[in-house]
Amino acid sequence: MPPSLSTTQAAPYWQTARFELDLAKPLVMGIVNVTPDSFSDGGQHAETSQALRHAEQLLREGADILDIGAESTRPGAEVVPLAKELARLEPFVREAVRWQVPLSVDTYKPEVMQACLDWGVDIVNDVWALRQAGAAQVVAGHPRCGVCLMHMHRDPQTMQIEPMTGDVLTEVAAFLQGRVHALFDSGVSASRVVLDPGIGFGKTVAQNFQLLARQTDLLQLGFPLLAGWSRKSALGAALAQDGQVPEPAQRQFASVAAALMAVERGASVLRVHDVKGTVDALKVWRAVQQQVPMA
Repeated sequence: MPPSLSTTQAAPYWQTARFELDLAKPLVMGIVNVTPDSFSDGGQHAETSQALRHAEQLLREGADILDIGAESTRPGAEVVPLAKELARLEPFVREAVRWQVPLSVDTYKPEVMQACLDWGVDIVNDVWALRQAGAAQVVAGHPRCGVCLMHMHRDPQTMQIEPMTGDVLTEVAAFLQGRVHALFDSGVSASRVVLDPGIGFGKTVAQNFQLLARQTDLLQLGFPLLAGWSRKSALGAALAQDGQVPEPAQRQFASVAAALMAVERGASVLRVHDVKGTVDALKVWRAVQQQVPMA
């Protein structure tokens, strides 16, 4: 029988294929897009050599994990054919696994998951939370890989055309709970699982900020949380002046602020574009935490 989620305690580490990642301090997951149409930095790192140089820079800046994606999940993004996604990923992954750093692949296609795990990737980061046919079986069939299950309303093509209604926290929690139960039924251990509420994926601006304000409630599910606020449109809406919304690349400071608030509310992993700013902010946060008397 799978354990009850109400009694599950978040593991002090994240079990991944090659690494047991210590969650005693927040981990920074640096984003590497090998796509021409990412909402934030599309095309800048599309070539393998450019992507590898960017990944090396993120590691120098303090990234703990690299998250590689070859298909944009921005609102309205077109589906990338399987063969093209694999062709974009393979040369990068085969080189990056030699660096002996934790690697995550951002994909929902089971064939891509399997290929990347075979090449040595450590984590599957799936915006569909393993709902595509065969995806859960790929993760369950691997003895150790980590997995991040994200909540998404509808799909990338339609999620912002008709966003969620109702109590966003209740619906997100119920969805994630259901997906974890499905993994438990497949024999995946709790220590391999991290949950992502899916900021920006089919939510209104207000709902995104509600999820941040009430994020501690999601800790009751008993799993570490990943926060993905980096350069999201909700931040652009909050920063808008006179009807002018700043471009994604101009939302770095707001992204760092949201990341810190997510950590204050219990997030264990921060998925970010701006690694250096986030790492520096976390250093200050930890310096303060060291001065707080233990209860």
